[in-house]
Amino acid sequence: MHTVAVLALDGVIPFDLSAPIDTFGWARLPDGREPYQVKVCSAGPPDREVRSGPFTVRAPYGLELLAEADTIVLPGVAVPTDPLPPGVTEALCAAADRGTRIASVCVGAFLLAATGLLDGLRATTHWRAAADLAARHPKVEVDPNVLYVDNGQFLTSAGAAAALDMCLHMVRRDHGSAVAAHTARMSVMPLEREGGQAQFIVHDLPPAPAGATLEPLLDWLEGHCDRDLPLDEIASRAGMSTRTLNRRFREQTGTTPLQWLHRARVRRAQYLLETTEYPVERIASQAGFGSPTAFRERFRRVAGTSPQGYRRAFRSGRGGRSGGWVSTRGRPRARPGARGPAAGPRRGAPGPASAPPDP
Repeated sequence: MHTVAVLALDGVIPFDLSAPIDTFGWARLPDGREPYQVKVCSAGPPDREVRSGPFTVRAPYGLELLAEADTIVLPGVAVPTDPLPPGVTEALCAAADRGTRIASVCVGAFLLAATGLLDGLRATTHWRAAADLAARHPKVEVDPNVLYVDNGQFLTSAGAAAALDMCLHMVRRDHGSAVAAHTARMSVMPLEREGGQAQFIVHDLPPAPAGATLEPLLDWLEGHCDRDLPLDEIASRAGMSTRTLNRRFREQTGTTPLQWLHRARVRRAQYLLETTEYPVERIASQAGFGSPTAFRERFRRVAGTSPQGYRRAFRSGRGGRSGGWVSTRGRPRARPGARGPAAGPRRGAPGPASAPPDP
């Protein structure tokens, strides 16, 4: 089992501490097993009390836990510019030398940067703290415009909810999109991450509430997104006028029918890029785009990278997505001969966020 160690230092920010605990705790493999064991440790001896604003937390483990962890998470603290407690830098650097994955949440990037492990790498933090992080650690390339950055072994996230995005990304890298999708649903994770944060992120399909009147239509659209579907045909399928259709879509998904359809097509393209060797031209056709040029433009607009760049980053990753788990009415099922979980094109499934930029 993969051990996740969450290091709680004095002044730890409660949300930063709880986000990775809950996210990794919700993850389940297709057979129901828990893939992660989450443990909280402190910089002192086991069972030390850690101050966290209006309350204290008793951490069951000490720094020795970092030596056995597969992933270490550094939550932010109230005063992130304070020196690290004795032994923390040494323990983190020793873990890094062993290949342990280390991730920071929000201003926890200051803690990770203080060890020198981020030198020469791209990183992010809360936008209000980005300039300070860059000034204090000039060897770190600070990007304040992304939700998180994945350098492979070292990851950093922006503030608050970006911790959930980063943790879901790690789940996806470890076990594939089907497991991450289930984790997102159990975490009640908002899937719309738009705004001025252009990055390598999947803008997922806005989910409709369970039992919503559009649910059958959304299932039909997802299954037929490879076709040319003008708005009047969609409205006819739904048995309503185009005006009523637009209003219902806004009410139940927060977007328009055509925007929803564009993202369904991008999701299908991502699945094909991850799990097949099909050329871009064939994927463009099977995903419902009018031409390879239109496909490339829409894909870059939504995912922030080219189709080939996406394939290089996510084809046959550690999650084994070259095997097969395909969507069956929102539940994964094994494809005959598949050897591991993989991403099926499913509504509401989370996707990757930051990754090395497309060359």
